[in-house]
Amino acid sequence: MCQREEYRRAAEFIRGRINLQPSIGLVLGSGLGALADTLARRTVLPYADIPGWPQSTVVGHHGNLVIGELEGQVVAAQQGRAHFYEGYTPQQVTFPIRVMKELGIHSLILTNAAGGVNPSYRVGDLMLLEDHINLPGLAGANPLMGPNDDQLGERFVGLAQAYDRALRLRALEVARERNIPLHSGVYFGLSGPAFETPAEIRMIRALGGDTVGMSTVHEVLVARHAGMRVMACSGVTNVAIDTVESDLETNHLEVLEAAEIIAPRLTAILKGVLRNFPT
Repeated sequence: MCQREEYRRAAEFIRGRINLQPSIGLVLGSGLGALADTLARRTVLPYADIPGWPQSTVVGHHGNLVIGELEGQVVAAQQGRAHFYEGYTPQQVTFPIRVMKELGIHSLILTNAAGGVNPSYRVGDLMLLEDHINLPGLAGANPLMGPNDDQLGERFVGLAQAYDRALRLRALEVARERNIPLHSGVYFGLSGPAFETPAEIRMIRALGGDTVGMSTVHEVLVARHAGMRVMACSGVTNVAIDTVESDLETNHLEVLEAAEIIAPRLTAILKGVLRNFPT
């Protein structure tokens, strides 16, 4: 299990290379990392240079921590993330969130590429997470398993308000102002890396999932354990296949292609939230 000293070591490495104090963290998922390239006064730190930071091996995840200014806020933006399916433990996957907290970051905004389980969702749609179902976490693959460090957070974490209400309302307001359709729904987190079978999609739908993906839930859990405010948004990159009679098959290339459609819409919403960040 990662120890507090490791988080401090990584944070000190980052502090020694930046002149800004970040207050908001961004985790940019598959194909969505270009937003970090627009930051002003930015410093780019490859993950490979940061002590203890997990490396992403997935196409579409550039593997940089970018710190700079965006819409009047100083942000630390992850261009890509590590995943449980890459062989990392949940604690390693969430190492960056612990380091962000150590850096003084108080709020976290996450994005992900997800399959649309809700029959009304289409490729290119956005969904604001109002709740999630963390199947790996419920089954024991949970970053909070093991001894609890009370200096990092309380032993038992309440998740009734995992996704900050004020941030969600602000995102919905921005979407209305810009005429960007924005659903609100439940994200169903799985471990991956295989895409879901039709039977699994029908199960997820029956259990209340609107989108499904392979990230985010571990990070949200650790962020809430650390007392951080959280907002998250899914970009629907494929419509989930719920019948074996379909001739279609899901693949990662279509995920990256759809992200090019999603990125401008999601960027507009994130910038709007940051511009008038709710206190």
